[in-house]
Amino acid sequence: MTEQTGRQADGSAQVMRSTQPEKQLIRIGYLPLADCASLVMASKLGLDEKYGIKIELSREMSWAGVRDKLNSGELDAAHVLYGLVYGVQMGIGGQQHDMAVLMNLNHSGQAVTLSAALAREGARDGESLARHMRGAARPFAFAHTFPTGNHAMLLQYWLAAHGIDPLRDARVMTVPPSQMVAALRAGQMDGFCAGEPWGYKAIVEGVGVTAVTSGQIWPEHPGKVLGTSAAFARAHPHACRALIAAVLEAGRWIDASDEHRLATAGALAEPAYLNTPQEMLAPRILGHYQDGLGRTWHEAQGLRFHGDGAVNFPYLSDGMWFMTQHRRWGLLRDEPDYQAVAGQVNRIDLYRQAAEMTGTPVPASLMRASTLCDGVVWDGSAPETYAASFAIGNFF
Repeated sequence: MTEQTGRQADGSAQVMRSTQPEKQLIRIGYLPLADCASLVMASKLGLDEKYGIKIELSREMSWAGVRDKLNSGELDAAHVLYGLVYGVQMGIGGQQHDMAVLMNLNHSGQAVTLSAALAREGARDGESLARHMRGAARPFAFAHTFPTGNHAMLLQYWLAAHGIDPLRDARVMTVPPSQMVAALRAGQMDGFCAGEPWGYKAIVEGVGVTAVTSGQIWPEHPGKVLGTSAAFARAHPHACRALIAAVLEAGRWIDASDEHRLATAGALAEPAYLNTPQEMLAPRILGHYQDGLGRTWHEAQGLRFHGDGAVNFPYLSDGMWFMTQHRRWGLLRDEPDYQAVAGQVNRIDLYRQAAEMTGTPVPASLMRASTLCDGVVWDGSAPETYAASFAIGNFF
């Protein structure tokens, strides 16, 4: 070995030592939903160990519990609602904590389910629901899974797009995902928005119908994120980068084929994870949908976990959208500096490093454009104007 080669080898070894994960065992919380799949598969496929870490998954009972354990440090990271992370960052409904979004875990894969009783009365989609509600004397109630979360914001956006004011024309309430179907069966609500398998389970059990998928509300919308506290990300950047890399590879593996998606459904079905029959999970993971009214289709806006990296990039505009909706519905009393907050929370620096490690393409722009179900375009520009532009809202 030449002297120069020796120096290069020593330098490479020093770099490798300097980028070793600061923490090897990483405790990650998740709710038993289909969109935790890439975390489960990163562990089962040994992709975590490939990057020098070990994922320890912790099944949680509620989003509030996930929030509290992230804040206390009991969890290092979590499969968590995008909107929840931003709610905590902005101090909505509780103590403010600085948070970090490491990556997006999935696109789409949620749904608004209406009760079978409503469907029998003719309310089967947004238009017919609005017509039915205008002609009815009784109150209506709809459920989501967390006040600042994805399901609340998508549900309220969809209702408002059809002229239904979710805060004045109905009552909205928070229900843990696992309790949605039972509450619908008991007549405690008229509909709900939640992740799978609960929308499909309502159909199988004959108590609900799919009115709209979340991808039809917002095509290719962000789903759950890999979230942590800003303090954890700051203290453990190499561990976070390794975690992102492992989950990127897992998402790529899942999306590679229907065979892999079916295997993923089988893994999720195990008692240690979702403890749900594979046949309850597989159809919608494969994109095979039915609405409970006799219509079947392949959902182009179904669950995706990688999409050549397009699914996973933590676009600033995605985080900003949740803040615009928090502002719209009166959860934020003051106008935030939307882009500055998103730039602080979404750790694009760590994501880019992990993407380079895994050969994952990274988009050129930190923003992306989407057209939602009401025809309104969101692209991250003029967020103050966008938030104030809706005819239905709860502004202060």
